[in-house]
Amino acid sequence: MDLMKFLPYLIVMAGVTYLIRVIPLVLVRKKIKNRFLNSFLYYIPYTVLAAMTFPAILYATGSMISAVAGFIAAVILSYRRGSLIVVAAGACGTVLLAELLLTVI
Repeated sequence: MDLMKFLPYLIVMAGVTYLIRVIPLVLVRKKIKNRFLNSFLYYIPYTVLAAMTFPAILYATGSMISAVAGFIAAVILSYRRGSLIVVAAGACGTVLLAELLLTVI
C-alpha cells in the first residue's frame, strides 16, 4: 500500500487510541465511590479476555469436538485448583487425544 494512502489511516487510528485512553483521565478527577461502578470496572478486563478467548478456543483445532473436549478439561482442571501450566498442558493433551481418536474413528 502506498504510504500516502496509509498515513491518514495511521493518524486516525493513533488519535482514536489516544482519545480512548485520555478521556477517562480528563473526565474522572476524583476516586470513584460507587460500588456498582467499581465492581463493573473491576470485572471488565476478565470479561473482555473471556470474550476474546472463548471463540478462539472453539476454532483453534481441527474439529469442534476436540475443542470442546479441551475446554471441558481446562474447566475441570481449573475448578480443581490446578496451576496455569497444569491446566494448559491438560487441555492440550486432551485436544491431542481427541484429535487422535477422531482420526482413528
